[in-house]
Amino acid sequence: MTPAGPAPARRVGVFGGAFDPPHVAHVALAAAAIGQLKLDEMRVLPTGQAWHKSNVLTPAPHRLAMTQIAFGELPGVIVDDRELKRPGPTYTIDTLRELMAEQPGAELFLVMGEDQAGAITRWREWQAILGMVTLCMADRPSHAGATPFQVPPEARLRHLEMPAMPESATDIRARAGANEGIDHLVPAGVARYIERHHLYSRT
Repeated sequence: MTPAGPAPARRVGVFGGAFDPPHVAHVALAAAAIGQLKLDEMRVLPTGQAWHKSNVLTPAPHRLAMTQIAFGELPGVIVDDRELKRPGPTYTIDTLRELMAEQPGAELFLVMGEDQAGAITRWREWQAILGMVTLCMADRPSHAGATPFQVPPEARLRHLEMPAMPESATDIRARAGANEGIDHLVPAGVARYIERHHLYSRT
């Protein structure tokens, strides 16, 4: 009887963001990653104190609740609140090291939009990050006058196939603040949560 070979490595997606609020493009990106990368698990991580964002984020309990609502029905998703609990600025390298320690031998897939991928060389210990993960990027709609970005050549890169989705959290917050409809931009449960808690209201 031939002995069984080693079990294949767990394939773990890592998708972080402010999720202020999570919108339909976020959910579509997570779903594309789960399906196309054949992930065993997708960790969705709301950012704590984002080192690269100057604007004040909505309080963590609201962002966590909206993230749980938005991604809750996708298969294999775990909404992971460790970055919200971590004191001080949030750095992706710290989260990746924790996940690797918790799941030795797992293959990590760092999921992000094109805009984040273009900025990765500004992240703390970005070379170490690229050595630990496969970078999984969804193309964002190009903007007139936008500067083309270069992903570092050492990155292991996978492109995710999905339609162009121009939704942005900044625009959604502005629309909500102006009492404009956002039902087509965020999952239905998130829209109800925003209305119920009067998030992004200017009054």
